[in-house]
This record gives sequence, structure tokens and C-alpha cells, in this order.
Amino acid sequence: MKVYRNEDVKRIVAFILPGHRHLRLLIELEDQIIVLQEASVAAVVRAYIDVVTHPSRRAVEMISKHMSSDDRKPGYTEFQLIESGRGEDEVLREVSESLGY
Repeated sequence: MKVYRNEDVKRIVAFILPGHRHLRLLIELEDQIIVLQEASVAAVVRAYIDVVTHPSRRAVEMISKHMSSDDRKPGYTEFQLIESGRGEDEVLREVSESLGY
């Protein structure tokens, strides 16, 4: 696991490629460049808002789930990041242990 500090982020670019409809987000870090597709960025934003705007919520976990064409909205990707349903205490404990806290 690698933790990136704010000073490790060199540049962020949000863009829509010519001929495409969906946003991509480029994150240039000290040692690599990551490009996220719009659905992933939307999941990050949802998770962020769920925790930051809630008066007591401390964690949310989003997991990848394959959605059949019957279960997803038209135009949405077949793999979606949705809430796992795990309790926030369990998620916090796992992350804390992984980070050595």
C-alpha cells in the first residue's frame, strides 16, 4: 500500500477525449500517473460526500459489482462501484490495521 500526501500530487486534469462522452480524471503523482474513468470518479465523490457531510459517519466502502443489463440504468457500465454494506467499524478497523495505526 502506498499513501500519497498532497505534496505528492503534481497535477490533476479532468478531461473528455474527442469523440467520447465521459469524463476521465488524470492524477499525476510523484512516481506514476493514474487515469480514472468517470464512473470511478463518481464513486469517489459519492463516498467523500457520504462521509464528509454526515454528522457522525466515519467510513464507507465501495466495491465493484457486475450489474446485468436488467439491473442497471441504460448507458451505465456493467461494473459499478456500490456500497458494500459492511459496517463502518469493520471497515475502519481493517484500514487502520493496513496502515499500521
